[in-house]
Amino acid sequence: MSPYRNFIAGAFEPASNSQAIEVRNPATGAVFASVPAAGEADVLRAVASAAQAQKAWRKLTAIERGNALRRLADALEAHAGRIGATLALESGKSLSDATSEAIYGAELMRYHAEWARRIEGEVIESDTPNETLLLKREPIGVVACLIPFNFPIYTLVRKIAPALITGNAVVVRPSNTTPTSAFAFAQAVLDADLPAGLINIMTMTHDVARVMCTAPKVGMITLTGSVAAGQTVLDYCRTNIAKPSLELGGKSPVIVEPDADLDAVARMVLAAKTAHCGQVCTSAERLYVHESVHDALLDRLRVGFVARAFGDRVECPDRMGPLASEASRARIHAMVERAKTEGAVVQAGGIVPDGPGYFYPPTLLSACRQDMEIVREEVFGPVLAVIPYGSFDEALELASDHQFGLASVLFTENYRKALQAANEIEAGELYINRFPADPYQGYHAGWKKSGLGGDDGKHGMLEFTQTRLVVMKY
Repeated sequence: MSPYRNFIAGAFEPASNSQAIEVRNPATGAVFASVPAAGEADVLRAVASAAQAQKAWRKLTAIERGNALRRLADALEAHAGRIGATLALESGKSLSDATSEAIYGAELMRYHAEWARRIEGEVIESDTPNETLLLKREPIGVVACLIPFNFPIYTLVRKIAPALITGNAVVVRPSNTTPTSAFAFAQAVLDADLPAGLINIMTMTHDVARVMCTAPKVGMITLTGSVAAGQTVLDYCRTNIAKPSLELGGKSPVIVEPDADLDAVARMVLAAKTAHCGQVCTSAERLYVHESVHDALLDRLRVGFVARAFGDRVECPDRMGPLASEASRARIHAMVERAKTEGAVVQAGGIVPDGPGYFYPPTLLSACRQDMEIVREEVFGPVLAVIPYGSFDEALELASDHQFGLASVLFTENYRKALQAANEIEAGELYINRFPADPYQGYHAGWKKSGLGGDDGKHGMLEFTQTRLVVMKY
């Protein structure tokens, strides 16, 4: 197993204690790496180093910061093969998908570098004669970035790029499930010759993460994770009144109207539901189908779900890969079993396969109702609940009658219904005749329990700023 070290103050360093975290290949269940668990002294030193680096970083012109981000993007692209190789092992993705994630991260970094000349304040009219009000955008300081396991490189860049371009420094905690790609990313940071301490990357236990996030110099905590994790972060924020930015659970509804192309819908639903084994925040989880086309679409989906092969994507890249852990598989299967007792009918999947790895087959459930757990709670796996509806108004009501509001999807050729959904559906995103892809020039923000704040685009970048009002008398 390759040795890994935490990245603190511009150097790879051993942890201050001997505790280690094992990393498993989810396709085999075998341990393939061990990473150091940072101690309290490590994370506090990292926060102090970030705070020191940020003092000089914020004084650079934005275009200088943008040039540094471009260097980091180039280094990330140069290391894409190495990052992809370790990401594939820790996540169960194919080598091609994992490498593409790193390359896409480089493009996301370049996108944020382009904001260097576009960070704007405001000039506001005063009520007092001979006076001008200036509203300035300023960095927050040190940002703690908590990274999920499903897209660990893309999400890491999604958080640190806007933080850096606006003048902040970061301390990063990757998921303990997928940490090795973050250390490979740290090598790109070193090669890009960024100021020491500007980016710090450490693996740690939950207890040590609390110490890092509640350090007095941390002014913002950004998380992509579960609702429970978001509630924990809000608890962290209370200590120093740090700013939270949270992308939390999702339970994306998909509405299929009678005029939709059912063959195309079936293909897209299957692809979206089985991408990364359903471990995508915006993945389709609730399929509302008009009763006039319900049976026809269900037949198409059943054929596709049954035929969709799964397995180790190192050997067969076109297959659906594994879940992240055995605990995830056990939780998801238990939800399917409870759905069956509530009346759901398994059309495909729904079994725990024999053999190594954390695989679970694409699972299609019909005869579902709005009050079922499988419809109310996030699955985060390759399970789809199908529910018929009568009218479009009923479909919109069912789609919005939920604790989550991250993304939503509508298949129709009727522009009036598309506009109605655009004005009424209770979700931060609506995709019409396609599935979510989180365009990075947009704004990815959830309603309700799906989060606070958001990522991407101008508005995501401005999350990493605070304002100062300057009142000038002349």
